[in-house]
Amino acid sequence: MASAVHAQAEMIRGAGGRATVIALEDEFSPADRALLGAGELLTAPVIGPRAIGFAPALAGLLRRASPDMVHLHGIWMYPSRAGARWAARTGKPYLISPHGMLDPWITARGRWKKALARAGYERASWRRATAFHALTADEAADIRRQAGRSEIRVIPNAGPATISQGRGTRRPLVVYLGRIHPKKNLPALVAAWRAARRPENAELAIAGWGDARDVAALEALLAEAGDGSIRFLGPVHGEAKARLLADARFLVLPSHSEGLPMTVLEAWAAGTPTIMTPACHLPEGFAAGAAIECTPATTSVREALERALALDEGAWRAMSVAALGLAGGPFSAPTIARRWNEVYRALAAGSGG
Repeated sequence: MASAVHAQAEMIRGAGGRATVIALEDEFSPADRALLGAGELLTAPVIGPRAIGFAPALAGLLRRASPDMVHLHGIWMYPSRAGARWAARTGKPYLISPHGMLDPWITARGRWKKALARAGYERASWRRATAFHALTADEAADIRRQAGRSEIRVIPNAGPATISQGRGTRRPLVVYLGRIHPKKNLPALVAAWRAARRPENAELAIAGWGDARDVAALEALLAEAGDGSIRFLGPVHGEAKARLLADARFLVLPSHSEGLPMTVLEAWAAGTPTIMTPACHLPEGFAAGAAIECTPATTSVREALERALALDEGAWRAMSVAALGLAGGPFSAPTIARRWNEVYRALAAGSGG
């Protein structure tokens, strides 16, 4: 989500607007501030459990920023209440992007916590919203079902600028890049990799971040596996992330649940095809030949890995070209910026987008 917010802020500034990012303060705030560049980042300290994100300073930061509208990214935490109260006080447009957090796999987990959030602030926030933003048609259906709202604008995330396709042959490196979390299905990926028929020099690199408990569980799993072809890199950002994606032959994302994963768009922009589940909500990748489909089941992931690593250079390069075509076309920043410019201007003018 951080990458999507940074890209959104840059897009707004590129269109001549002012974008202030207001966020909960955490250990990643300094890195986020650096990634945001010239953009303004205001952070509020969290009091109590981070899962709730109670940050009373958000109200003051919203007054300080004095925005024409608030665009809330993510739900189930205190910023929903802060955003709704700002909208009630000012009467200005309030747009909510759940980022996949109303997906059935997500709402089925932590039911009592989400029930408290609904009763405490989410329903009020959903009612107060001028409109919702969905990344995909599937997410729009989730919003209608869960929030009971039909004022929904469907716009995907924009990917980064494409890079030219190199002429060299990429080694059999498969990369997972993202959050370390149960919904990402990493134990199945590790089991599938160990069972797969693959080139002798094939390597699986897992790069990401997450709660200490989830990271520790992954590290324990890899230690028990004792497979030298699997590496855990920890968090990878900036130029290091760009190099990793450009070096990879495939990106793999065997997730149970996603909104619209930025890491897939970043991979496509690097000319890197993907192995992913339908839960990534990017059917365009399968249709264009830029992705290989699998289910979250270990056997399915294994079969997809074997198929990917068995491709000859011509077949792989065709997938790479297809990936670049998607990144430079329907998911390009200029295309998405035009759509957002229309929505923001309509909301600001009071016509609902």
